[in-house]
Amino acid sequence: MPSPSPPSGMKPDPAPEPAPDPAAALPTAVVTGATAGIGAAFARLLAAESYRLVLVARDADRLRAVAAELAPAPVTVLPADLATEAGVAAVAERLAADPPELLINNAGISLNRSFLDSDPAAEERLLRLNVHAVMRLTLAVVPGMAARGHGGVVNVSSVAGFTVPRAGSTYSAGKAWVTNFSQSIGYAVRPHGVRVMALCPGLVRTEFHQRAGIDLSRTSDRWWLTPDHVAADGLRSLRRGRIVRVVDWRYRILVALLRVAPGALVRAISRGGAASRQPPRTL
Repeated sequence: MPSPSPPSGMKPDPAPEPAPDPAAALPTAVVTGATAGIGAAFARLLAAESYRLVLVARDADRLRAVAAELAPAPVTVLPADLATEAGVAAVAERLAADPPELLINNAGISLNRSFLDSDPAAEERLLRLNVHAVMRLTLAVVPGMAARGHGGVVNVSSVAGFTVPRAGSTYSAGKAWVTNFSQSIGYAVRPHGVRVMALCPGLVRTEFHQRAGIDLSRTSDRWWLTPDHVAADGLRSLRRGRIVRVVDWRYRILVALLRVAPGALVRAISRGGAASRQPPRTL
């Protein structure tokens, strides 16, 4: 039977409005390179603090696995290769559509070879991911954060940015850029209530070195940091207003020595890297 019509002159009850999504009220954090290591540690830490997460990496399956581990935290996975223009543009578009409270620029790669043996395409890919993507994504969020008067960016750099190794020269130079870039932006946006920080860990127990083909099996345990320690130190330091944070007192001493006596120490560190072919001396 058809449902009875309301009496003449009476309007039908309006359809009930959908219940608001509780997650929509949570602050958003975007983490790149979130499938393992420091990125995954940041994701765990921020999920525990009730952030709504957007996780970015190339591997969609691994992203979904991390999201499942973080349940019931609200997580969106965004597969993207940040070494490509299409990947960076997709993430920048998402940042514009859903401005985050916090951006963790963590994605990065390294190469374990002398520059004399380098593949130009591989070096360019490293720079697109480690430098260009950091600049583009930081630029995508910082103006909006400044307009709102709050927000934060952690750019994961490295103690390697303070050194001049024989192998991985482009990686170290790129991390030096990340540190200097973050420092410059950090001072510029501080009056607007926005915090930008370069996080500089040393050796961290992740898959990073293995993927780069770097054998550090003979390195003393005292130099190794854990991803959870690095992430916790980074978030705490950002909230304290640090602009450059070197993780762990051992590495802070190392960086201080590099600044006051760089020549001899850099030569000592570089001797520990991969041997390089020396060109004939002409001078």
